[in-house]
Amino acid sequence: MEWLFWGGAFLVVYTYALYPFLLMLVTSPRAPTQQALTTWPSVDVVLSAYNEESCITARIDNLLSLNYPGTLHIYVASDGSTDQTASLLQTFSDNPAVTAMIHSENRGKVTVLNELVAHCSADFVVFTDANTEFEADTVQHLISSFTASTGAVCGELKLYNPQNNENRDSLYWRYEQFLKKHESSLGALLGANGAVYAIRRSLYRPLPTSTVVDDFCIVMNIKKQGFDVVYTDAAVAHEEVAPTLSDEYGRRVRIGLGNYRAFLANMWALSPHHGILAWCYWSHKVLRWFAPHLMLIVFVSSWMLAQQPMYFLFAVLQLVFYAVALYGLSAEKQHKKVNALVAIVSFFVSMNVALGHGFLRFLKGGQQGSWKRTAR
Repeated sequence: MEWLFWGGAFLVVYTYALYPFLLMLVTSPRAPTQQALTTWPSVDVVLSAYNEESCITARIDNLLSLNYPGTLHIYVASDGSTDQTASLLQTFSDNPAVTAMIHSENRGKVTVLNELVAHCSADFVVFTDANTEFEADTVQHLISSFTASTGAVCGELKLYNPQNNENRDSLYWRYEQFLKKHESSLGALLGANGAVYAIRRSLYRPLPTSTVVDDFCIVMNIKKQGFDVVYTDAAVAHEEVAPTLSDEYGRRVRIGLGNYRAFLANMWALSPHHGILAWCYWSHKVLRWFAPHLMLIVFVSSWMLAQQPMYFLFAVLQLVFYAVALYGLSAEKQHKKVNALVAIVSFFVSMNVALGHGFLRFLKGGQQGSWKRTAR
């Protein structure tokens, strides 16, 4: 029983704290060299939207205003939207740079992405979201970061919070960006920021319709084909964070479900044969996905060993930790401010509870095709 406690505790600490420290020791982040292109390749931007009437017009206008020297075409689809998304997209029907597809049935984001990419003919495809905004040179930086061995380039997503509340998602995202930059320097970048990344169109492999974390799976498929995946912080996109932790919770449950499906789809990356990639995959993704299970093992085993004073203390400290999280979540629902430490603990616990919830949905089969708009 003691080995369960110490093993579980070590793995949780390792994935969240020791692994980032080891990354800092073995590498320093460096951006890919920007290629000096004289002829710019064609680019297609694909975007699947569902109930995005609040932002879809601004999003298309933003893409049309980009400063890209080559040919750029936008393929956008309304996936069975029940609001005004479809009618707003139809206002761009006279623009030759926009192809809008209107679907009356909500079939799921991945189904639509597969169809959109099938319509593309450009050398490169850029993926983005409806509630994202690119800087004027974002696509230019994405494309100039490709070399002959590069299959995908991930840009930098910057989250902002206009309400300036205590949501810690932005802090966690900066932590994730730190990992991505270091992993990119090692040639082991895992997945992409779904709001801003580009791939070689020829490397796209249609995904199963049950896929949820499409950005991760698309890029992992490219890595599987032997091409490099790199990160550039020069290609910047902006996106608003969810206003509250409760708004973010549903999104994280859905992502949790998708993570476990992605785990089954990418078993190949677990093999030590893949070296640094396998190390990063185990350390950054797999252990993180199973952190809720490990935390439960640590909690239960500490109480089963509680007859020993040391383990009783550990058990009580965990109760205090989770009590602090519950207090922070309760305060957040009442729109009360809490200090930074309480907010971080609340976010950490909420994130892992959502991941565990996603695992239960995964065991039950989860959602298959339809998808729901979230605050972020």
